[in-house]
Amino acid sequence: MRRGGEIRKARREDRDPGLVAQLRRPPGGRDARIMLLAQLLDRAGTGVWAAACVLYFTFVIGLDAGQVGILLGASGVAGIAGSPLAGHLADRFPVRSLLICAHLLRLVALCLLLVVTDFALLLPVVAVTHLGDRAAKTLEMLFATRVAGDRRATYQALSRSSANAGYALGAGLAAIGLAVGTRGAYHVLILADALSFLVAAALVWRTREPRGRGLVTAPTADADADAAAPQAAPAAGGQSPWRDRGYLRFVLLDIPMHLDDSILAIGIPLWLVSRTTAPHELVPAFLVVNTVLVVVLQLRVSAKVRGPRQAAGAVALYGLTTLLCCALLAAATGGGAWAASAALLAAAVLATAAELMRSVSSWELAVTLAPPQARASYLGVAGMAQSVQKSAGPLLLTGAVMAAGPAGWIALGAAVAGLSLVQRRASLRRLDALAGAPAPAAAAAPA
Repeated sequence: MRRGGEIRKARREDRDPGLVAQLRRPPGGRDARIMLLAQLLDRAGTGVWAAACVLYFTFVIGLDAGQVGILLGASGVAGIAGSPLAGHLADRFPVRSLLICAHLLRLVALCLLLVVTDFALLLPVVAVTHLGDRAAKTLEMLFATRVAGDRRATYQALSRSSANAGYALGAGLAAIGLAVGTRGAYHVLILADALSFLVAAALVWRTREPRGRGLVTAPTADADADAAAPQAAPAAGGQSPWRDRGYLRFVLLDIPMHLDDSILAIGIPLWLVSRTTAPHELVPAFLVVNTVLVVVLQLRVSAKVRGPRQAAGAVALYGLTTLLCCALLAAATGGGAWAASAALLAAAVLATAAELMRSVSSWELAVTLAPPQARASYLGVAGMAQSVQKSAGPLLLTGAVMAAGPAGWIALGAAVAGLSLVQRRASLRRLDALAGAPAPAAAAAPA
């Protein structure tokens, strides 16, 4: 009996610990724990501003809908430059110092919103804010790859769970200020976001600079063989990501692999109000479903994807899940309110499932497909995929997909599914090339 009890205890200890236990002892130890707390507070402030910015520009500043669209569109374009700029600088300067500067830059730009009301001046101020946002996210990813090493996928899962919890907290706080609705209440929300940047910068200052510029901590001896294999050789295209055609192909194909973000935030709500009989009160439920599922399931999904080859397989699953999500959206117009509501909620669940897989596959492949000696600049370029999608995705959905009706959703889902298979195949070929495997296509041309 004693022996049986010891076996059962050993089995329990071998199981992956839960979310709370992982947050207490994350990959990277003390520094990772501090960084996760900084991200939680940062995203809480970002959630406050995201929920309030459109109403602030409209009712407090007095901009019309066209000006708000131009303002947010221009800031999104500016944000695209944040990722490669951060990666380029991280090859030359300490990541910790750069991240502190990014937080302080966002702090100053946001505080300027309290006094700037002219549209021409608002454009550069908001653009700088978004530039700092994207730079900070890239630098956080670089920090993670250096402190977490081969357990970076686990750290990424914890990071996403913390971030989504922060967004939810921020949205809840914003609801209080929006209910008050006065200019002073909006200013308090802006100051709350600015305070989150200040506290995040202070927390980052308490961490230690991760070792190596442009490097990722080498995998341990017992790491997954697939994850370790690509470390063996540099990329065929040299040390500059802008001259590496194989990596640029990966980044280009990664753009549509982020469309779940626009589908969930813009496509499903607008489709509900414009083309279905579902009640408008259902719209907030989509955010709740997404937030809860990401917080609860991200760690479990990440544990299933071990190494870059499984990450490449997750890309194909992303395409299939997105196709099913789009099919449900197309079908949501054909029934009554209850049927439409069920279809839209199921679509939100599938969009969240796609997000869970994308967050693992995109992260892992962006790291392992880059040469070890220049990963900072490479990851900076990889970060552009999400920024480009945030700028182009809403236009694609509202200008083409939704205008075409249900057929537009089917076409979008089929296109994403097809491109996901292309991405999977291209990623596996590049992994073979980086590992020195005898791939005929790789021998003829760079991967």
